[in-house]
Amino acid sequence: MASAILNQPHFQDEGKAREYLEALRWPQGTVCPHCGVIGTAYKLEGTKHRPGLYKCKDCREQFTVTVGTVFERSKIALNVWLQAVHLMCASKKGISAKQLERMLGVTYKTAWFMSHRIREAMTADPKNLLGGPGSSGIVEADETYWGSATAEDGTKYPAKTGGGYSPKMKIFSLVERQGVKRTIHVPNVTAATLGPILKSQVAQSARLMTDEASYYKSIGKHFASHESVNHSKYEYTRGDVTSNTAESSFAILKRGLVGTFHSVSEQHLQRYAHEFDFKWNTRTSLGYNDAMRTDEALKGITGKRLTYRRISWSAAQTHF
Repeated sequence: MASAILNQPHFQDEGKAREYLEALRWPQGTVCPHCGVIGTAYKLEGTKHRPGLYKCKDCREQFTVTVGTVFERSKIALNVWLQAVHLMCASKKGISAKQLERMLGVTYKTAWFMSHRIREAMTADPKNLLGGPGSSGIVEADETYWGSATAEDGTKYPAKTGGGYSPKMKIFSLVERQGVKRTIHVPNVTAATLGPILKSQVAQSARLMTDEASYYKSIGKHFASHESVNHSKYEYTRGDVTSNTAESSFAILKRGLVGTFHSVSEQHLQRYAHEFDFKWNTRTSLGYNDAMRTDEALKGITGKRLTYRRISWSAAQTHF
């Protein structure tokens, strides 16, 4: 199925890829990234101008469809970029940079950087509180642990400390029942850490559902109701009260981290979490297919830039 989709013109020809992206980003006409005016730019034709170059009649600045996006100033052909976005969006458990390297015919370093740029595009800008009007009104909160945390000086903890396992990275997720998910990499799991996140991301009118952990008890008073299940007594559901949705979302995340990426540093964990949140929020049960998911990711490229300096390639060469 994926190969048939990748046979489409915008995945094979750079000019067609540019036309596809222009139609997606500018459905009402060209938008100048410099002054924001819509529909007044004209195309610069001729051999002296690079393909896809426009000039704004208002501010007189020149631009292309990639200016002001994660694709800006990239030497990678635009159709190759679209292939990479589609491959990441069509891979439920993720696709490694090594696999992208082989499939796209680029270097590993290029594939790694491309994948992080695409994850930046997948990063949502939360606008609405979870569990608010128009939703199921139920928000599940849960935490999980992954890998090995990093000490304050940047060094890895030893494999075992004091006879026990090393501290792990902490991941906290809020999942709206029949809705979207938001995941935050947190330094620790306490009421002081999780409380502000819950209050800023979840509507007060929501029903909050968690496990029996003590740090949720004081936080839960902020919402319409706080209901929990007691895992220590093998209680996982009681009526519609459960945190199973959040836990199932963790299962998909961990299958990707373990089976696809193998090693993800604490420095980059949040960006990987954004990728899996994006896929959860555009899942098939919400009416999305791979092509629609790819278009959603492409709509997120605007206003975002990511440089090698920001993601520190040299510090993350353990990614597979």
